[in-house]
Amino acid sequence: MGLFQRCHRVVIKVGSSTLTHATGQLNLRRIETLAKVLSDLKNTGKQIVLVSSGAVSAGIAKSALGHRPMSLEEKQAMASIGQSELMKIYDKFFSDYGHKVAQILMTRDVIDNPVRRTAAQNTFNTLLDMGCIPIVNENDAVSTDELTKFGGNDILSAHVANLCEADILINLSDVDGLYNSDPRKDVNAKFIERVENINDILGFAGGAGTDRGTGGMEAKLTAAKMVTDNGIPMFIMNGSDPEILYALLDGKHVGTYFTASSNA
Repeated sequence: MGLFQRCHRVVIKVGSSTLTHATGQLNLRRIETLAKVLSDLKNTGKQIVLVSSGAVSAGIAKSALGHRPMSLEEKQAMASIGQSELMKIYDKFFSDYGHKVAQILMTRDVIDNPVRRTAAQNTFNTLLDMGCIPIVNENDAVSTDELTKFGGNDILSAHVANLCEADILINLSDVDGLYNSDPRKDVNAKFIERVENINDILGFAGGAGTDRGTGGMEAKLTAAKMVTDNGIPMFIMNGSDPEILYALLDGKHVGTYFTASSNA
């Protein structure tokens, strides 16, 4: 039996660039496919937690703003409008496949404060035991500084995986995985299938994310170190077709696999 087949509690992160078209509008077909695949994985007995970006993009579309937010206040307003819209879309698609969802909005101080951290952990455990799929996002409407911001959903997903004591973290991205240099700039970039010691490859990260997302490879490697140091393995794989998750379920190797630290 493959690694993913043995995993019970799974945290999956999906970024804005995966959830949207090049226009910045939500890619509804991809979101529906994601909901279908995650529902199917849940039907196998897995507990699923989804860390989802996309609130700002949904807010821009809903409000017909016509441009990316230019100020922090404008971004927060778009996140506030878009979060309810994004959850409405997720609720519809997951309901179509027979599952219920719950919204959890987090700020960094929830992780840093022991009392709030325990409360959040209890909420996750209760929702999962009830058969819900928690959908998590950073609370961008109120997160403004280093004390409350995670710095993107790559980092948030690592905190959530550690908080939930997940068996694995899967980062669905707009790249196939990790290369030894940026494949968009270097035609000789070599793909890395497996990382045993993340400290050996931290220097491979380069560049920020796309103009529709906030996380680049550096953030993903930081997230990988956070979870693998805590005994949780992680995959980075291309989320353009969410059905790629079936390949993992079938025991195939896709993307870049980061092994859990043996010292955790």
